Amino acid sequence: MKNILLFGDSIRRGYDEAVKSSLTGIANVYFPEDNSRFAAYAFRYLREYKRLLNGAPCHLIHWNAGLWDCLRLFEDEPQTPIEIYTYYIDRICQRLQKLFPEANVIFATSTSVQTEKMDKDLIRYNREIEAYNRAAIAVVEKYGFGVNDLYATSLTLSEEAHSDPVHYYTPMGTEVFANQVLAVITKALGINEPVIYKEELYTDEPVGM
Repeated sequence: MKNILLFGDSIRRGYDEAVKSSLTGIANVYFPEDNSRFAAYAFRYLREYKRLLNGAPCHLIHWNAGLWDCLRLFEDEPQTPIEIYTYYIDRICQRLQKLFPEANVIFATSTSVQTEKMDKDLIRYNREIEAYNRAAIAVVEKYGFGVNDLYATSLTLSEEAHSDPVHYYTPMGTEVFANQVLAVITKALGINEPVIYKEELYTDEPVGM
């Protein structure tokens, strides 16, 4: 069976269990228990993420980073300036090629938020999420990696899909994003077996609201 590695921030936490359950018997899905937080944090822990596969070959990586980077605390500038974010996205791409030279790599864009419902001391803006997404896409495409535009999909979802202003830990949100990830993964790996969606909701308190 194919081996798939998922890593990323709380966006990934919203679909990882559902993707794993839906691919049971079709592909092996691995992901860390921790939230991958900032791009710099994800870069640091790629070595540990590789160990999740216990030496097995990795055929596909689906990952994201950005929501923590564009976060504004206490009306300050984004946590990670966009040029530093771009720098780390580039380093992640280089490291992925080194650690997983045979893997098909797909970057997922950060999803939209409900800024009007956030506290001004902990806030994100969709215009900045879009800018960070564009910056990341320009880098990953340079390496020939694919892009899964979860941001575009998030804009189509109703209020019911939100569990809070940032996350989509609901039956609707989980199903939409898990099915999109499943479609992208199976196409990239040439998996033709029918995949039946199995709902697995993430119910813990989100880390890094």
